[in-house]
Amino acid sequence: MRIGIDARIAHYSRGGIRGYVVHLLEALTELEGDADYHILRSRKDHGEPVLPSSVDFCHVPCWTPSHHRLERWALSVEIARLRLDLLHSPDFIPPAFGYSHSVITVHDLNFLYYPHFLTAESRRYYNEQIEWAVEQADHILADSHATKTDLVSLLDVAPDKTTVVHLAADPSFRPLSEAAARQVATQYGLDPGYPLFVGTLEPRKNVPGLLLAYRMLLDQGATSEPLVLIGGKGWLYEEIFGRAEALDLSDHVRFLHDVPDADLPGLYSAAGVLALPSFYEGFGLPALEAMSCGTPVVVANRASLPEVVGEAGLLVDPEDPEEIARALKRVLTEQSERDRLREAGLEQAGTFSWERVARETFAVYKEVLN
Repeated sequence: MRIGIDARIAHYSRGGIRGYVVHLLEALTELEGDADYHILRSRKDHGEPVLPSSVDFCHVPCWTPSHHRLERWALSVEIARLRLDLLHSPDFIPPAFGYSHSVITVHDLNFLYYPHFLTAESRRYYNEQIEWAVEQADHILADSHATKTDLVSLLDVAPDKTTVVHLAADPSFRPLSEAAARQVATQYGLDPGYPLFVGTLEPRKNVPGLLLAYRMLLDQGATSEPLVLIGGKGWLYEEIFGRAEALDLSDHVRFLHDVPDADLPGLYSAAGVLALPSFYEGFGLPALEAMSCGTPVVVANRASLPEVVGEAGLLVDPEDPEEIARALKRVLTEQSERDRLREAGLEQAGTFSWERVARETFAVYKEVLN
């Protein structure tokens, strides 16, 4: 089987899709299977150690950048010579031609649910291509049952055309000793026990709602630790900083940008709770990362988050800051609840693995080609 995997996004982004591509490729190298892999990567990636360099992979440098308005056609021309039996597009938009069969991964349909959460340029890029992409593909991978349901209801995709393959956390996310976690937190001027948010600062993450809930916690004396927000600035992030200033939280909120991946397990382990009250998540990887580190989670009762967290976290209405505050207070002030959520979270996190992601993905490749 001549299988192509489009990994160009790994050069252009540090986001969740890059992690998906990198970990999938790493796990595929461990599988037994008759496949000849061709990895499409950016020509600007001059040997950077982002993608695994397995001897079983043929790396194909491509001129076409990710998310270019003409990539559907330009990339087709570049890959036509490869004579691929199947091309997997992890960022959901496949080339128009140049392969025999196509598998795409749809991570979420946030841009259809909440178009006002995107810039006009981003809306055009995604909205103008999603219907074509799901029709063009021979099969679709979805990160969650929630996303599969969205594909059926919003885009009229046949249910048997989509397979759910849950993601997994990086193996580096695991519980650290109290001393090791404190050491990492100290590097950022933090004491253990802080409430934590991890994710891109953009409207669908509902950070303004979290800030309001945190303001309530401070007023109630439920915590004196700063709210720590780890993540880069996405689109339309200005409201977040405006809300922090309006709530007089400038001295109580820590924005951490460009945190090295190696520090994240320590920052999770030192946190008292992870808060992810998003309006929409295609998977919600930070919740799984936190549970893998033994950190209790409070997440929204929306989209994929309930199926990822199961009964191992507290679910809240993201539209209700008071409910978010009550759940956070419960975790931060009740030791027995923290202990219960820690154990349940570790057990739940143990059901996810990249080995399973690779095995189930490869099964889809074989099914499509057969």
